Amino acid sequence: MLDAERCPDCKRINEVLSRVGDRWSVLVVISLAEYGTLRFNELKRNLGISQRMLSLTLKELERDGLVNRRYHPTIPPKVEYNLTPLGESFREPVVALGHWALGNLSTIDTARAHFDEASGN
Repeated sequence: MLDAERCPDCKRINEVLSRVGDRWSVLVVISLAEYGTLRFNELKRNLGISQRMLSLTLKELERDGLVNRRYHPTIPPKVEYNLTPLGESFREPVVALGHWALGNLSTIDTARAHFDEASGN
């Protein structure tokens, strides 16, 4: 790791990557990138995520300026989410990461099986 003198913002980079690189944040951004505006329950259903984890993830993405939250005071209340311009700029690398993961699933499965076999798991 670079020292603070050579990389004064390295700690800040770690903060950002921790947020945008977490599993649920990536999946939320991919879903919103693909479908546009989604309601809370649509996201929950699409991702198979718990209500609590989705709520926490969306709150952090909103705090970081990646997601917009729009509340409609209807009965029942309706809450919708979409990507902000910053979230849209994050769309390309996240979607590329998702495609890479999908394209390499079988290779990763094979590597895991070989590793587990060699280590006796």
